[in-house]
Amino acid sequence: MKLPKIVLVLFGLLTIVSCSSDNDSPNDSDPQNGTIYFPPLNSDNWETKSISELDWNETELQPLLDYLENKNTKSFMVLHEGKIVIEAYFNGHSSTSPWYWASAGKTLTTALTGIAESEGYISIEDKVSDYIGTGWTSANIDKENLITCKHLLSMTSGLDDSEGDGVEPGDLQYIADADTRWAYHNVYVKLQDVVSQATNQSWDDYLETKILNPTGMSGSYFNVDDFNVFWSNTRTMARFGLLNYANGIWENNQIIPENYLNDAVNTSQNINLAYGYLWWLNGKSSYHLPQSQFEFPGKLIPNAPNDMYAALGKNDQKIYVIPSKKLVVIRMGQAADDENFALSGFDNELWEKINALIN
Repeated sequence: MKLPKIVLVLFGLLTIVSCSSDNDSPNDSDPQNGTIYFPPLNSDNWETKSISELDWNETELQPLLDYLENKNTKSFMVLHEGKIVIEAYFNGHSSTSPWYWASAGKTLTTALTGIAESEGYISIEDKVSDYIGTGWTSANIDKENLITCKHLLSMTSGLDDSEGDGVEPGDLQYIADADTRWAYHNVYVKLQDVVSQATNQSWDDYLETKILNPTGMSGSYFNVDDFNVFWSNTRTMARFGLLNYANGIWENNQIIPENYLNDAVNTSQNINLAYGYLWWLNGKSSYHLPQSQFEFPGKLIPNAPNDMYAALGKNDQKIYVIPSKKLVVIRMGQAADDENFALSGFDNELWEKINALIN
């Protein structure tokens, strides 16, 4: 196939430089010893970087794009130090089309929880019931009061994941003490209630004020199959990936507290080494998967860089952040193969194709 009709790909001698503004200056405190570019807040202008400039293998670009299109992809972006290297749209999708983040949006909850803590509204070490009252689960009071906000961030609440993803008290049954069992569960959304109660603001309003507006992100939560799911265009997802790559900074503003974010993208408990605060972590010696208590040996995504951390959503919604490569990679679309909850074999196949390009 030829390059997608709606695609921005920079390679060879082609270099597209977008119009600049007072808001698109680089930040000179990149932890990866470079400069991070931040796109302006209220403009579609976004500076670019060519594949030739990066000395990547240009001949591997078309096979990557063909693979993505064949795998039901709607959009794909690669940022290097914040600048766009690849931006491609497939299957009728465009730069303005919204799509759902699914569980990749859990990391929005991570970020906003950290902001609420930095502003003194909450402490993640506190009991969840300190903020939303007792009786939010069906566990007895002693067991419920073992569950802290940090346990929701790390998926170690001890609540029974076999009961489904409802979060009414009847759905939240005790199975083990908090911090003794890792289980992927929708109970994390109770953190949104915690933050709303503590700040006396709606979750949507607090998110807009603290993250969306300061970074130029757009998007909204919509109810899909009884789940409140974040939807946005691809560039908004890329802005959020860039915010995390930059250690929580946008321009000269510390949006997400750096120490908290560092904790969030490192192992949060000793059961699933490949899980931080709602972020998946590569390069660990073992990992657990959703709906399983089995420990698998080896890296989460063998073909991906060891330092990569990722927001992974149902049907292959992806935010990959790779500090060592100075990359943020975004994929939105339908399931590449079979329907899945977060991780799939597509991750490893995709990274084989990406490696062929960037290496």
